[in-house]
Amino acid sequence: MPHTILHIDASARRAGSTTRELSGQIVKHLGASRIIRRDLATPLPLLTEDWVNANFTPADQRDAVQRDLLSLSDELVSELKEADTIVIGLPIYNFSVPAAFKAWIDLVARVGETFAYSETGPKGLLEGKRAILAVASGGTAVDSEIDFATTYTRHVLGFVGITEVEVIAADRMALDPEAALEGARAAVAQLAA
Repeated sequence: MPHTILHIDASARRAGSTTRELSGQIVKHLGASRIIRRDLATPLPLLTEDWVNANFTPADQRDAVQRDLLSLSDELVSELKEADTIVIGLPIYNFSVPAAFKAWIDLVARVGETFAYSETGPKGLLEGKRAILAVASGGTAVDSEIDFATTYTRHVLGFVGITEVEVIAADRMALDPEAALEGARAAVAQLAA
């Protein structure tokens, strides 16, 4: 059965990045018939007033300028929809996600595309997908009270319907980098394909 992985790296560092190493190992370990690659070291644009106005204009009423403003967002949403598994290399920067990853979230969290409103509240439209986060930090322990990156990412993924989220952590690397990385590599080897 064909399997598509969306491989996202959020680290600003193209070389020497622990999250890039781990996310690459995860993608290789899982195997896929197709890999969609999104490297956020090449920054995405931030939302603007014109983008927001275009997004809230009904699709059949958008003009050419509005469609153009939303074209990158449409592409990112399409990548997410096409993927069975999303692998995200996610460093913790100052207790949270990198700004580049937040820009990606803002461009893919779209009403009618990845979530919908109902009488009972928002409902994610991307159910049945799996996400694996390769998280690294210098001093922040994953899932601790000061880790706003992992909990936020789980929440946002759940918001769009992706509730199966696994975390491979190489955290607190400033204390013992070899042990942290060894533990993360062992966790990758234990992932079910």
